[in-house]
Amino acid sequence: MKLSEIKQRLLLLENVEFQLEDGTFVPEHFHVTEIGQISKKFIDCGGMVREESVVNFQLWNADDHEHRLKPRKLLSIIKLSEEMLGIENKEVEVEYQSSTIGRYDLDFNGKTFVLKSKTTACLAQDACGIPSEKEKGNLSVVPKNNGSSCIPGSGCC
Repeated sequence: MKLSEIKQRLLLLENVEFQLEDGTFVPEHFHVTEIGQISKKFIDCGGMVREESVVNFQLWNADDHEHRLKPRKLLSIIKLSEEMLGIENKEVEVEYQSSTIGRYDLDFNGKTFVLKSKTTACLAQDACGIPSEKEKGNLSVVPKNNGSSCIPGSGCC
């Protein structure tokens, strides 16, 4: 979800709520302690130089259980970050601590912002010799000498 989408959704909400994919809610007394833009320049295992940039929100729980972040307040924090830091309309990533600091993509279910689990991936699968998903699913059986199809237990495979 891009920053512009979050701002549009906040205009329509009475409360700001975040929820993990498993249905667990971020405690309602959370704070947004940071908004920034993170840029990463790296080289993948195939030798290609890559760059990525995301807008980052950091959520934090304090012991002030009466705290509630309202949509207008979050919008003002976003606006300030755009003005002061030149933050662009990029995909938003959320940092939230459970057992360790987790990085999440963001979605919206109509009422709540949902923290979506991120996964790692090889960006240069062709250089690593890893077949694409399409190739994995299209394995074909090569018939043995007589041209008949391979039957389990026949020893042809």
